[in-house]
This record gives sequence, C-alpha cells and structure tokens, in this order.
Amino acid sequence: MSNNSLYLVQSCYSNTLQHIQQLQSVYTTGDALVLMGEAVLHIADEQIQKLGTCFVLDNDAQILGCDVHFNHMHVCTYAEFADLCLKYQRCITLK
Repeated sequence: MSNNSLYLVQSCYSNTLQHIQQLQSVYTTGDALVLMGEAVLHIADEQIQKLGTCFVLDNDAQILGCDVHFNHMHVCTYAEFADLCLKYQRCITLK
C-alpha cells in the first residue's frame, strides 16, 4: 500500500476547476487523480495535465465520445478502480 493519496473529483462541471486549484497545493509525487462524472469534461484542462496521469472510469469516459483520448488519461474498469483504491493509504473525495 502506498503512503500517498488518491483524489476522487466527483464535483459538478462548474466546481471542478476550483477543486483542481485547491488540489495543486497538496498534490505530491506519487498521488493519483480520478475524475468522475461531469468532472471528466475537464480532462483536457492544462491544470489537470500538469498533475500527470489521470484515471477515468470507462463509463464516465463515454461522455467524452468514442474517439477522444489524451496522453495523460488512463481509462479503467470498475474492477481496476477498486484495485487502485486499495493501493493508497488515503482516498479523498472532492465534491
């Protein structure tokens, strides 16, 4: 288990970037980010790209369209998401 944090951003579209700005002050190397729901629509934002790999559940990725992919985006199944949660000491949700 990693001593780092997994951040789950489940906020509505209009609040997502505010949460990402707050996250930048505490996010460290080894932490991970999961965008969920409407927050996925901000996947192309520069602030999110700077954080590194961003996980997106396959069901949530569907709202982006089938041909959309970014280098920093990793689409995962629910089973992979569950495994990811178990790898981190802390799982912090931002809504």
